[in-house]
Amino acid sequence: MAGVRVLSADSGVRERYAAGGLMGRLTFGSRPAVVVVDLQYGFTRQTYGPGFDLDDVVESTATLLAAARERGVPVWFTTIAFPEDGSGVGGTWLTKMPAMTGLLEGHHSTLIDERLDVGEGDPLVVKQTASAFAHTDLARQLAAAGVDTVLVVGATTSGCVRATVVDACAHDLPAFVVRDCVGDREAGPHDGALLDIDAKYGDVVSLERALELLRGLS
Repeated sequence: MAGVRVLSADSGVRERYAAGGLMGRLTFGSRPAVVVVDLQYGFTRQTYGPGFDLDDVVESTATLLAAARERGVPVWFTTIAFPEDGSGVGGTWLTKMPAMTGLLEGHHSTLIDERLDVGEGDPLVVKQTASAFAHTDLARQLAAAGVDTVLVVGATTSGCVRATVVDACAHDLPAFVVRDCVGDREAGPHDGALLDIDAKYGDVVSLERALELLRGLS
């Protein structure tokens, strides 16, 4: 499915959440970074087991990245890659998602989709769990760069994107998920994850709003 869906009708869930003290809004910082979660060929090409249609997500992400680079905003990429000798940390995850067993270090499936035009200096975080922060040094890298806010994009909305945002929140790092730049295999998990993120862990914004935030940087 494409990643350009609006939040689904929720029968008043958002209103009840707000009345119950959820749905707070975050402040966009002055030193943001973009974290592109797992837009590797293993997900953007349907010839691979975990892959599905992410063309709209990739196109929207490319637009966001172009704007970020114009403003000097740094970009981090993540990719899932498991050691061929089985020495990684994601054994339980592979048991749940055996489709990912082909995402092996050095394989084409672990490369970032070329349509995103990865820059020579863009950091790449290799991970073997859903969160970009778990068992990686992403938090240290962001802190060293003085990053105070992250724009999170990529796949899947209900999986690695959500896990990354939950952990960003745990690191006291405001996260903004760009709705047009995330995608999932099915509409239900996609919409549910966006609602859950927006209620508890980060802010969900449109691509148009994300571009406005970038243009507003001094």
